[in-house]
Amino acid sequence: MADAQEKIFAWGNSRRFNAYSDYLRSRYGFRLQKLSVNAGFSCPNRDGNKSTGGCVFCNNNAFNPSYCQPHIGIRKQLEEGKAFHAWRYRHSPRYIAYFQAYSNTYAPLEVLKERYEEALGVPDVAGLSIGTRPDCIDEAILDYLAELSKTKHIHLEMGIESCYDKTLRWMNRGHDFATAEKAFEQAAKRGIFTGTHLIVGLPGLSREEELAQAGILSRLPVDTLKLHQLQIIKGTALEKQYAEQPQQFSFFTVDSYVDFVVDFLERLSPRIHMERFAGEAPERFQAGPVFGKLRSDRILQLVEQRLLERNTWQGRLFSQA
Repeated sequence: MADAQEKIFAWGNSRRFNAYSDYLRSRYGFRLQKLSVNAGFSCPNRDGNKSTGGCVFCNNNAFNPSYCQPHIGIRKQLEEGKAFHAWRYRHSPRYIAYFQAYSNTYAPLEVLKERYEEALGVPDVAGLSIGTRPDCIDEAILDYLAELSKTKHIHLEMGIESCYDKTLRWMNRGHDFATAEKAFEQAAKRGIFTGTHLIVGLPGLSREEELAQAGILSRLPVDTLKLHQLQIIKGTALEKQYAEQPQQFSFFTVDSYVDFVVDFLERLSPRIHMERFAGEAPERFQAGPVFGKLRSDRILQLVEQRLLERNTWQGRLFSQA
C-alpha cells in the first residue's frame, strides 16, 4: 500500500488522488479546457431502437450550455464556446471538443468522421472527448478512433452509471454490465484512452454495494472516472418516480457525500485518473434535495481536505486480488 501512496503523491504534486487535470498538464505541458458540443445525435433508448424516453435520470438541457445548438454547426459552437470561456480561462491555449449531449458514436462512421474532423479543424482544438454508451460502438468506430489518437488527444467516455444489472434495468439503460466490460476491453486493445461515469446514491443499493463498485471498476481498463451524486432533474422519469414514491429515495448531505467519496477513493485503483467528484445542474432544473449552492470545485476542495484529515489517499485499501 505504501507504493500506491508514493505513486499518488508523485503524480499529483502531493495531492492524495490521481487527478486527470494533472495528467493532462504532465502529458501536454499546458491546460486543456473542455468546450461542450451538441452534434445532434440521439440515443438507442430514445429513438425506439431499444426503448423510448431515455434513461430515468436524463435531461440533457440540464447540463447543455446555451451556445450548444446543433443547428449552428460544430465550428460555430466551438468558436462561441472559446469566446464564452475566454474571461475565465485566459491561460488555456488549447481546447478539447467535448461531444457531450446524448450518444456521440450513435451514427454511421462517415457521419462521425465528418463531425469529429470539423471539430479538430477549429484552431486551438487539440483533441476530442466523446461521450457515448458502451452499446454504441463497433470495431470500425474503434479502429478509426485508434488512428485519430496517434496524433490527437482522444478520450472515449462510455458512461455506465452503475456496475449492477438490476440498477441498469431500473434506470432504463438498455444494456447490461457485460456490454460495458466488452467495450472497454475492445478499446484498450487499441490503446484508446477511455473514461466512464458512476452515479452514487441510487435507490436499491446498500452502501457496501456502492463502495464495492470501486473494486469492480478497478478491474476494467478504464483510464478516467467521474463520480456524480444522485440528483432529481426536472423533466425526467426520475422526477415522476420521486414525486410518487419519495420514501424510496435517500440523499447525501455534503458531509456524508464527502466521506463516501473518500471511502470510495481508498478502494479505487491508484492508476485511474479522477476527473470529477460531483455533478452540477442549475437550480431551475432541480426537483429534489441538493447541496445548496455548492459547485463541484468546492466539493473537490472538501474531498482534498477530508483526505488530509484522515491521512488517507486513493488506493490505500485497493487490492489487485
